Amino acid sequence: MKRLAFALAVLLLSQASGQSVSANSNPKVRAITGFLRLNPENYQKQVSDALAVVRKVKAEFEASGYEVETVRLTTQPLGELVVGMSQDQALKFLSAFDQLAIKENFAPNVGPAMVHDSDDPATMYLLDKLLTTAARINASAIIADQDGIHWRTIHQAAELVKYVSEHSPKSEGTFNFAVTAMLKPLGPFFPGSYHLGPGNQFAIGFEGANVVQSVFAKDKGNVDAAITDLTSALAKHALVADAIGKKVAAETGWTFVGIDPTPAPLGDVSIGAAIETFTGARFGSSGTMTAARVITTAVKAVPVTQVGYSGLMVPIMEDKLLAQRWAESTYNIDSLLAYSAVCGTGLDTVPLPGDISVEQIERIFEDVASLATKWNKPLSARLQPLKGKKPSDQTDLESQFLFNTTVHAAP
Repeated sequence: MKRLAFALAVLLLSQASGQSVSANSNPKVRAITGFLRLNPENYQKQVSDALAVVRKVKAEFEASGYEVETVRLTTQPLGELVVGMSQDQALKFLSAFDQLAIKENFAPNVGPAMVHDSDDPATMYLLDKLLTTAARINASAIIADQDGIHWRTIHQAAELVKYVSEHSPKSEGTFNFAVTAMLKPLGPFFPGSYHLGPGNQFAIGFEGANVVQSVFAKDKGNVDAAITDLTSALAKHALVADAIGKKVAAETGWTFVGIDPTPAPLGDVSIGAAIETFTGARFGSSGTMTAARVITTAVKAVPVTQVGYSGLMVPIMEDKLLAQRWAESTYNIDSLLAYSAVCGTGLDTVPLPGDISVEQIERIFEDVASLATKWNKPLSARLQPLKGKKPSDQTDLESQFLFNTTVHAAP
C-alpha cells in the first residue's frame, strides 16, 4: 500500500507539471551514496548493513521507472580510518575492503587523505601505494576550505598524482583521486565525496545530461525560457528522489541528507552535446559560458535540499563528445577554469603528458583553489598524466568509463 501511495504521488506530480514519468525519458540515477564510520574490526557487518539501506533506495527508484547506475559507500577520512595502523597493516585492510567492494558490487571511497593543511602527510604516502593497486577505492585531498588555501596539501597532492601516474597500470590510478576546494561534506559524487560525522546518512545524484539536452533542443538560444524549463524538468526528478529518500529514511532510521541535482554526463549522455544544441556551435565557442550559466542557474533553483557541487560537470574523458572536442582543441584547461567562474566543478578527467612536472601540477591545483576561494564555490580537479604520452599523442586508456582523446601540452 505504501508503494502504491508513493506511485500515485509521483503520477500526480508528473501530471501537474504536464510531463510523463517514463523509463525512456528518465535520467539514470548515477549515485546513491551511503556515509558510514567504518570500524576495521567489524567492517564487513557495517558494510552489509549500509548496503541494505542504499539498495533499498535503489529498489524504490527502479520501482518508479529509474535505472540506477551505482551504489556507493563513503567512509570517514582515511587518516581516521587507519589510525593506529602501520602502513603495511593499513594496506592489507584497505586491500581487503577493496576486494569486498568488488564482491558486493559497490563503489568505495575512503575520503580525504588530508582534511587540514596541518594533517600528517603520511596518509598521502599510504594513498600513493593504495591507488597504484586498488581496483575500486576512491579518495581525495582538500586543498581549500573556509580557512583558506592549503598550500602544503597542494604540494602533497601534486606529488601523489605524479607518483600514481607513473606506477599504476596505464596511469589509470589517477582516475580514482581528486583534490577538492570549498566542497562541503555529504556530496554523492566521487572521488570528492566525504563526511566528517557519525555516518548513517545517504545522498543521491543523477546522470541528467539527457534532461538538459531535451530542454535545450526546445529552447535553443532562449536563455530565460531555458532556465525556467530546465528548472522544472530537473525539479520533476529531484522531487521523486526527495520523496524516495524521505521514505527510506523513515523506514531505516538513516538520515537522508539531500540531492546533488548536477546533470552529470557519461558517454553518449553528453553535456557537451546539450550545450552545442543550445548554442548552435561547437563546445568551447562563444556562448558556451552562457549555456553553462543557464544550467547552473536552473540547478540551484531546484526546490530540494541540495548537497555536493550543485552545478555543472564537464568531465573531458567521461563525455564522448567532450573527448572529441578536446582532440579538436576547441577548448582547454583555461577555458574550463573560465566556465567554472559561472558554474562547474572545475577540471575533471584531464589527460596530460606523462612528463608533466610536480610543479606544473601544483600550479594547476593552485589555480583551482584560488578560483574556488575567490567565489566561495565548490570546485575539484582530477588530473590524469599518462606515462609515456607526449602532446599530440592519443590516449589508450582501457577504463569503460573513459573515452580516448588527444593529449595537449601541459599549461
